[in-house]
Amino acid sequence: MKRFFLFSCLFSLLLGAGHAQGLDQPAKYEANRAKILSFMIRGRLETNHFSHKIIDDTVSEAAFGLYLKQLDFQKTILLQEDVEKLRKYSKLIDDEMNSGNIELALTGSTTLSARAAVVYDMVKEILSKDFDFSTKEFIETDVEKIDYCKTDAELRERWRKLLKYQVLSQYLNQQEENAASAGGAAKPTDKPEDKKQQTDEDLRKAASNKVLKTYDQFFSRITQEKDSESYERFFTAVANVFDPHTDYMPPMNKEDFDISMSGSLEGIGATLKEDENHIKVVSIIAGSPASRQGQLQAEDIILKVGEGDREPVDIIGMKVRDAVKLIRGKKGTEVRLTVRKPDSKILTVSIVRDIIQIEETFVKGTVIKNEKTGDNLGYIRVPSFYRDFEKTRNGGGGRNSTDDVKAELTNLKSQNIKGMIIDLRNNGGGALADAVKIVGLFIETGPVVQVKSSDGKTSTLSDDDPDITYTGPVVILVNRLSASASEILAGALQDYSRAVIMGGEHTHGKGTVQTLIDLDDYIPFKNMEEYKPLGALKLTIQKFYRISGDSTQYRGVVPDLVLPDVMSGLKTGEQYIDFALPWDTVNPVAFTKWPKCGPDISKLREKSLKRVASDQGLIDMKTAAVRLEEKKKNTLKSLNIDDVRKEIEEARKQAEKNPVASHGHSKTKSVAKTPEEKKEAFLKEASADAYVKEAISVIEDIITADTSCISITAN
Repeated sequence: MKRFFLFSCLFSLLLGAGHAQGLDQPAKYEANRAKILSFMIRGRLETNHFSHKIIDDTVSEAAFGLYLKQLDFQKTILLQEDVEKLRKYSKLIDDEMNSGNIELALTGSTTLSARAAVVYDMVKEILSKDFDFSTKEFIETDVEKIDYCKTDAELRERWRKLLKYQVLSQYLNQQEENAASAGGAAKPTDKPEDKKQQTDEDLRKAASNKVLKTYDQFFSRITQEKDSESYERFFTAVANVFDPHTDYMPPMNKEDFDISMSGSLEGIGATLKEDENHIKVVSIIAGSPASRQGQLQAEDIILKVGEGDREPVDIIGMKVRDAVKLIRGKKGTEVRLTVRKPDSKILTVSIVRDIIQIEETFVKGTVIKNEKTGDNLGYIRVPSFYRDFEKTRNGGGGRNSTDDVKAELTNLKSQNIKGMIIDLRNNGGGALADAVKIVGLFIETGPVVQVKSSDGKTSTLSDDDPDITYTGPVVILVNRLSASASEILAGALQDYSRAVIMGGEHTHGKGTVQTLIDLDDYIPFKNMEEYKPLGALKLTIQKFYRISGDSTQYRGVVPDLVLPDVMSGLKTGEQYIDFALPWDTVNPVAFTKWPKCGPDISKLREKSLKRVASDQGLIDMKTAAVRLEEKKKNTLKSLNIDDVRKEIEEARKQAEKNPVASHGHSKTKSVAKTPEEKKEAFLKEASADAYVKEAISVIEDIITADTSCISITAN
């Protein structure tokens, strides 16, 4: 009641003549709308977020740091003096949220726009002249290693190197295309004199023009930014300090938030997010056009979007909602994405848009034969924990991952399998209820996961069904993209000693639950209806804990057997994200470990390490991971054309030598049409997978070991 009273008093003043006087009507409208949002967002964050942080000077300073990154992440527009002028707001964000007078949002936007106009002239002037690609000089590509420039001259030099780097890349691409169109071998190492369909001067000019066109779009977006977008940046920075999954979502983003797990989406099937001025791929929906095409993957950065044969649109600095508009389209049309891979390789990915049919996202199972022993083993891939909530609510049942896993287990058991492999790699989660129920298919009864709410209360979700669908040895495959419900399933079966967990060093570490608060529902007065829609607040309200008491947040699940992982060279996971909620513990709950315990994990690990050391597929993965890590560390890039040619050629040779599967799955994509062809292709892909091969050997180790042990009650 006190908060409501304050809200009433505040807005009787704020929406009067006060702060918005002197502004034109659209600006006044946005300023008043920002006042409403500031109060609502602050109230929801402080009251409902799991951490119960208070927006004070500490939060203000953290939010300012995030805001500055959003404003000019590459440090290529603002000067140090601009940053210092804005820094006076670093401890005032909390006051602005309290008063509703959001000065930083507009001041930052105005400052950026003014500086962008100056820089744009620099860019055009620099690109009007030729670059000397024979000189030996370097550019630092890691923004964490550079500061904001102090003078225009220093900024111009930064841009000269940046533009030279980009034009050089385009120039080599033009050479490759020119050689290909002339009928020759398409190699970026071709010298200009080798295949001349266009002159060297033509190629250089075309490269400069392409880069200039990119920046025409980039600077146009900055100078045409709306007030609503400026406020959005401000509120997003404040929300992200609470944790990276807490966001302010403007109305258009809110529309895209909750795609039903049982529906379909017309497009390519990729989940995107804004990441440091870029659009990053978060995940690929199983069975989607992007998944079937196979080249676009999580952690890729999308640089450009092209429609058919039209010139691609640069999306650096673009809002994710605007990027999504370009990427989505009608079924049957082609979209071309220029992406930068984690190893810095630039690739054009052509995808034909289609309806994402959920049939392709369902659980799949097959029998894989152990060639050494002749034993049949079961393999089930669980791409997500799906559940048709709408049909369930209406009493109509609806398909869900639990029933599908159970059906596959039953079918595979009938084929006399000696062990089971459950593949949770790249599974980002889904319905918590299904994670709990699927654990229940492998144990008799008992607790599965603890959930702690923002009020401090902890509840336990349990399996109460005594039926066990499968009692044999189980191996679960995970990687750094296994998150949320996947970590609950893997963690629970690990705690019960019911399964051996195999994968990279850790899973993703997302052990939090979010809810979506529609801010329109909290408008208290009718005279504020004109400011709708206000958007929504995606808010972290709960945290997951294993039955052992450990949180799955931040650390994730550490596998029993760690295998080489291509992604180990990347900073992928919750622990690498700013302001991620920390790992902690709660009291464990009592549970009875699986009575048919497997062999000593240390013995399994010893045998596995020997096999891994001689398995060429896993050796290739380790080599690729090391190479990727080294490449990520080498942030100083040469601007000499011979050096760049050499680097491209070496990367190409490495790719041909070590065609490593991405993220642990085979790159082979099936073009099968009939159900029989699809089934055969699925079996072929699984059988060729290096992780699956090692899992088969681990199950053999479990079968041949002494499995006798007694029931243990864990406290």
